[in-house]
Amino acid sequence: MAVVVWIVEGTWPACVDAARTHAPDYAEIVLLHVTGHDVADAAHGAFAGLLGRGHPERDPGTRVEHLAAASAETLLGAAAERLGRPCTRVERTGRVEREVVAATEDADLLVLARDGDRSRLGPHSLGPASRFVVDHAPCPLLLVWPEPAPGLTTMPPPPPPHR
Repeated sequence: MAVVVWIVEGTWPACVDAARTHAPDYAEIVLLHVTGHDVADAAHGAFAGLLGRGHPERDPGTRVEHLAAASAETLLGAAAERLGRPCTRVERTGRVEREVVAATEDADLLVLARDGDRSRLGPHSLGPASRFVVDHAPCPLLLVWPEPAPGLTTMPPPPPPHR
């Protein structure tokens, strides 16, 4: 059994805890972090377009890429330590939602956390990337709340009846 745990800043502890609780001891666990390419691409583009070409050593996009990689490594290390069992750490870069879906191609389970409005129940508790993953993942999902779920009174009212 292959379990992918999507590691995202701010919500990863709940995902790791869910994997620890629900994944069988024999499961192969992959801790997955995806760094979006948009920030580094913007820095590269600004440098090339506004600050001039010919000095690649001054390109701030390269520095952003190195900082993102170091941050991802630290986050994956903390997640592995919290998991407390053998696992594989995977760092990918690209369109976050598409990279997560691609990484789950051969998975038996994906563990992810709600990342939208977590103050009430409902569809807005998922951000755009998570919604895409929920809609497109080729495997079963375990969707967790990063903190205790809001009460049932926060559920949106039903739509009005059709007349």
